[in-house]
Amino acid sequence: RAECLYVLSWCVSWGLVGQIALYPFPGQFCFMLTGNEPLTILPLTSEMEEAAVKAHYKVCDRLKLEKKQRRMCRRDPGVAETLMEAISMSALECQYQFRFERWNCTLEGRYRASLLKRGFKETAFLYAISSAGLTHAMAKACSAGRMERCTCDEAPDLENREAWQWGGCGDNLKYSNKFVKEFLGRKPNKDLRARVDFHNNLVGMKVIKAGVETTCKCHGVSGSCTVRTCWRQLSPFHEIGKQLKQKYETSLKVGSTTNEATGEGDISPPKKSIPGHSDQIPRTTDLVYIDDSPSFCMMSRYSPGTSGRKCYKDKNCDSICCGRGHNTQSRVVTRPCQCQVRWCCYVECKQCTQREEVYTCKD
Repeated sequence: RAECLYVLSWCVSWGLVGQIALYPFPGQFCFMLTGNEPLTILPLTSEMEEAAVKAHYKVCDRLKLEKKQRRMCRRDPGVAETLMEAISMSALECQYQFRFERWNCTLEGRYRASLLKRGFKETAFLYAISSAGLTHAMAKACSAGRMERCTCDEAPDLENREAWQWGGCGDNLKYSNKFVKEFLGRKPNKDLRARVDFHNNLVGMKVIKAGVETTCKCHGVSGSCTVRTCWRQLSPFHEIGKQLKQKYETSLKVGSTTNEATGEGDISPPKKSIPGHSDQIPRTTDLVYIDDSPSFCMMSRYSPGTSGRKCYKDKNCDSICCGRGHNTQSRVVTRPCQCQVRWCCYVECKQCTQREEVYTCKD
């Protein structure tokens, strides 16, 4: 567990949060997931196969899915693992993006359930980051060979395909999008909250799609590019989190209208003009919400408040502490320093001791 937290903190400091999966299984463990690891396929006996099936069924049942979602989870052993990865990856990225704010993506116990019952900006972000996480994890799982129903993306629509020789293993966004849309269900017609949640789910998926890049490597005499190997890759999940955080900052409050032509409900600006809010019609790429967020200053059903929260002087103490002021505590810490890479293959560091001041919000 200690080693896991060390690796996690290292990854946070280097902006690699989206690469870590922290699995809440008994005897918790963690590892890097990049989608490029070689897979070792071991021969399974019938008893081992049966045990593996039972294990992934149990994971699917533990996730408290709807009936259709549970059926989709059970039909491919790789889905359960991918769902767990997506949940962990999304939660960690949410906590990273909101680490300097009053609401720091605290999702333990009742806080998560209470937030999801309301249509806050924070709820909009949670739906978007969750659908983005599942889309990303599923596409990577396909290309890594962890799924039975999908493999690499064959990308038949790559430009100038005749000049390229296909050889890379691309992230299978086509299958991933199809799976996630089926997993999340169809667009609701009447209920505004359900339409808003569905809209924000799609925003997360669209951010993933917009970040796809074609990567190529040249093969030829003296490095000439007579033949190129090309494949499509998703952006690192940390980049996805950054973009969704920006969309959270510019999210729009909406109401409901009825489309006279179809009789279906539409998302639109609120009927009453709200001071400080734009009456802009939301685009398909905007995050939207229907309820104004609480301050998150004091303990409530939505968050534990900011009492005792660590803050950074001259950066966010005034905002996070909600005008209550902050305490200053001096302490001595020992950290790795003057690190050097040694051949081969480890990092050697000295241990440096220094005094630092820690700032925490007053009660």
